[in-house]
Amino acid sequence: MKTRHFDRIGNGGIDFTELGFGTAPLGNLYRAVSDEDANATLEAAWRTGCRYFDTAPLYGLGLSETRLNPFLRGKKRDDYVLSSKVGRIMRACPPEQRTGIGKFFDTPSRREVYDYSYDGVMRSFEASLERLGVDRIDILFVHDVDIFTHGSKEASDRRIEEFMTSGYYGLLSLRDQGAIKAFGGGINEWQVCQTLAERGDFDLFLLAGRYTLLEQEALASFLPLCQERGIGIVLGGPYNSGILATGPKPGAYYNYSEAPQDILDRVARIEAVCTRHGVRLIEAALQFPLLHPSVVSVIPGGQRPSEVESNRSLLDATLPPALWADLKQEGLMRDDAPTA
Repeated sequence: MKTRHFDRIGNGGIDFTELGFGTAPLGNLYRAVSDEDANATLEAAWRTGCRYFDTAPLYGLGLSETRLNPFLRGKKRDDYVLSSKVGRIMRACPPEQRTGIGKFFDTPSRREVYDYSYDGVMRSFEASLERLGVDRIDILFVHDVDIFTHGSKEASDRRIEEFMTSGYYGLLSLRDQGAIKAFGGGINEWQVCQTLAERGDFDLFLLAGRYTLLEQEALASFLPLCQERGIGIVLGGPYNSGILATGPKPGAYYNYSEAPQDILDRVARIEAVCTRHGVRLIEAALQFPLLHPSVVSVIPGGQRPSEVESNRSLLDATLPPALWADLKQEGLMRDDAPTA
């Protein structure tokens, strides 16, 4: 698998495989996965050449990190890139009080406590090292200081302020010490990423679903800012929660909910253009973000070996340049979207 070298501050940098593996599904997101099946999926990802793994304390309330532990134990530490997140502390609680009931299944009884302070960042980092069983994490992302998570712009702004006046300096210190190679934000909204980028010295953003075949508003200001400052983008959610993989069928998911009619209609038009060029929608969706010079990796995730093997095979599809030209001509893609 091809790699992309990223070295913003001259500390040796990071080699990202074009496809990374997002481990939220292995935290029993939406359905329970056995330890054996989770490990088989991770091993399948490794066989495809994937060497970038992203996790977070939230995913399965620690379960995702602990499942990576035995998998990574047999691998040389210099052979892979590992990212996790800060901003939540996991605390033991009665089962009925655990976070994510109905979203995460068969997880430890823990509840999330938001903590974007300096001490919170350091405690989260140490706990992740223990759960993962590693001596270093390459990248730490501050997790979910966005409207999607906290419910309003006012609440998001308070969390951003809490982080920028305290926890941010924890990440800065860890990078300066060489304890991590890079830091950034794992965020659901490009506008919040831009706010952080304008206020601090961030290396990377893990942007979930906001630069895809369906959505390119981030080109308005955020992605040009990233290019100007040498900030890298890890693109999560390239299928917009499913619809760009399944197509606009009834019940297709967009943004973790059933897709509204206007989204179904737009995806149907995009798929029709793809079909004219002999291209599958899912192929175009996975390859499109990688055409932007700031994108270092795309992380679609997966719960089964077949899913990660399928994602890998999509990279080998040859897509004609005329596909992108036609999408632009029909108003289905921004004119300024990089396509070469």
